[in-house]
Amino acid sequence: MRGLQMSDDTPRGFAFAGAAFLIWGGLPFYFKALEHVPTVEVIAHRVIWAVPVALALLIWLGRTADLRAAFRNPRMLSMACVTAALISVNWGTYVWLIQSGQAMEAALGYYINPIFSVFLGATLLGEKLSLRQWGAVALAALAVVVLTVEAGSLPLGALLIVFSWGSYAFFKRALPIGPNQGFALEALILMPVALAYLAWAQTQGVLYVAEASALDWALLLGCGVITAVP
Repeated sequence: MRGLQMSDDTPRGFAFAGAAFLIWGGLPFYFKALEHVPTVEVIAHRVIWAVPVALALLIWLGRTADLRAAFRNPRMLSMACVTAALISVNWGTYVWLIQSGQAMEAALGYYINPIFSVFLGATLLGEKLSLRQWGAVALAALAVVVLTVEAGSLPLGALLIVFSWGSYAFFKRALPIGPNQGFALEALILMPVALAYLAWAQTQGVLYVAEASALDWALLLGCGVITAVP
């Protein structure tokens, strides 16, 4: 039997995947360190500082022309506005759950999410599942029910993560642009909203970063890296 052949890019791919999983795994600790900063303000900084990182990546890849073309395409812009809104809801819900000490509910949301994705694929995209695959989905769904019963209440935060991320992934399929370009486009769409919120918070005297420590500023700036890089 011929063994599987690894291309020269395989080790690099494993390294990148490992780094991404390490970053994702550290997100709860990262956002918990910012629990004293209002969630909306954290998300605003996450958006704003993700923009230069995403644009730098596109410049490095030589794909900025795709982004310019996207801004000249009304249909693509409209779809990107939808995906940008959905991902902002997902980010906000996740950060709020972590900051409020509900990390298990956030984890439950991402545990349920594959089930929702399979449901969307089967019902809206016409994808066919075998009996074994349906059985696996049923077992996963049963596990979700057990976890929900143990929690003693309907995990609304987890469900919001499920619907926002699942819907985001679904609509993202219809966005005719690469993932890196699409992320940069979404961040650019959200940036004016983020800046407007910070300006409003400043006028209301509730802007936290006006008195933030150097560590807080470093963590807020780092939000751009941990958002754009994985």
